[in-house]
Amino acid sequence: MRPLTEEETRVMFEKIAKYIGENLQLLVDRPDGTYCFRLHNDRVYYVSEKMLKLAANISRDKLVSLGTCFGKFTKTHKFRLHITALDYLAPYAKYKVWIKPGAEQSFLYGNHVLKSGLGRITESTSQYQGVVVYSMADIPLGFGVAAKSTQDCRKVDPMAIVVFHQADVGEYIRHEETLT
Repeated sequence: MRPLTEEETRVMFEKIAKYIGENLQLLVDRPDGTYCFRLHNDRVYYVSEKMLKLAANISRDKLVSLGTCFGKFTKTHKFRLHITALDYLAPYAKYKVWIKPGAEQSFLYGNHVLKSGLGRITESTSQYQGVVVYSMADIPLGFGVAAKSTQDCRKVDPMAIVVFHQADVGEYIRHEETLT
């Protein structure tokens, strides 16, 4: 468990900023304490300073995980967000997409969101902007990337993809052996 290097921090913050923008500062400086990001086995964990001090007594090879896994670095040094970060990204999301009840199951199986399944979209969402996907009952289901801008979504045909799938809460079941 070590702090992120300057380059790793930049890559990770750029990825998270796609979804929550300048609200990134609110993740680190929280009213309930100071939180930080730590790297362990190519995975980035979001952990409180208090818990980090307690974990210092555990050797690296014995430590499996600590805090919440936000994502991992690939072999090409790109950062990939995990669905476990959804609970922390959803409250601060700048751009949101709500999908209809009929499209929820399709999204939770790992498919993209089609125009026919789109309920609402945040105004002024640009193309390729990171979005958090909600059900119509305001329950966060996952996140993705907007395939079309808000303006384009109005005039596109119903079978066109409007949100590219990135991660969803169905991954807890589909990939339970690899999520740590």
